[in-house]
Amino acid sequence: MISPALVHIPTPLAPERLPQHAPLAVQTRDGLVESVHYGSAIATAADGRTLLAAGEPLAPFYPRSALKPLQAVAMVRAGLDLPEELLALAAASHSGAAAHRDGALRILDLHGLTPGDLENSTDLPYGVREREEWLRGGGQATRLAQNCSGKHAAMAATCVINGWPVQGYLDPAHPLQQLVAGTVLELTGDEPERTSTDGCGTPLFALTLRGMARAFGRLAAAAGSGGSAEAAVARAMRRHPVMVAGEDRDVTALMSLVPGLLAKDGFEGVQLAGLPDGRAVAVKISDGGDRARMPVTVRILAALDVDTSPLAHLATAPVLGGGRPVGLLQAADFLPSSETSNAPDAP
Repeated sequence: MISPALVHIPTPLAPERLPQHAPLAVQTRDGLVESVHYGSAIATAADGRTLLAAGEPLAPFYPRSALKPLQAVAMVRAGLDLPEELLALAAASHSGAAAHRDGALRILDLHGLTPGDLENSTDLPYGVREREEWLRGGGQATRLAQNCSGKHAAMAATCVINGWPVQGYLDPAHPLQQLVAGTVLELTGDEPERTSTDGCGTPLFALTLRGMARAFGRLAAAAGSGGSAEAAVARAMRRHPVMVAGEDRDVTALMSLVPGLLAKDGFEGVQLAGLPDGRAVAVKISDGGDRARMPVTVRILAALDVDTSPLAHLATAPVLGGGRPVGLLQAADFLPSSETSNAPDAP
């Protein structure tokens, strides 16, 4: 018998701190709902108005790697000047293919740096195929193989350009991170609820889905005009979607198949998408799972009258039984029946 003194009972989370998520995606098996993915989502207009919403899009959450395009904007504002394919890599969660690893090395070489200057965590390549090839070749976890190495190489390069210390560039008090924090605040309009540290070591801000959607709308709309940092980052990502993710990644497919769309995913079920007219979509799957992210995003894009016919393979996924389809993973009916661009703004 276990002694009561040895049993740890965690303190329950206060109910008011739990986001009021809604069911966004369901998986059925032979007509029975097998799994439900809850979450929150929002679509915003170019002026920041809320067009569509589900769950609690104003609850703070961590955007994780969806912050990378905003971090890249801050670096370009600070003088980072890279070929487009390398700027796309600076905003990437790449799969770890040779082109990605070589690209991060090129960023370092252009600024007199080496992989020893990187301060991100070590990891194997993120892509399944890329990881298998890496391991078959005897590869181990490295900073270059880790999916954020392009961003970290660009951060170190930005420090060189500005005469800032390279060592310690992840410190929230470092001039680079102060610039990033100010840029995120400006683009999202959100004062961070709190700060943390992302998996790769960079400062991470708790923001709202509405704020992130507004930021992506600004970036996506800027790509068609002017020479702003926002335009440079968005154009680089759109023109080099394979550098932003990888050959077999859904974010790469999304940008490749929808003209002018800007997209970035993030760990723990986060997806952002911006459209050329300034509208944008932000999704957070509450359980942190990855499979519901894209069906929900495609459903909202369709509600915004985007032609999603090329995205059918991203909108649903078959559920197999004995090797044959017996069900489906798809978006739930989470949008109001009066789907319209004139929907009222969220409170």
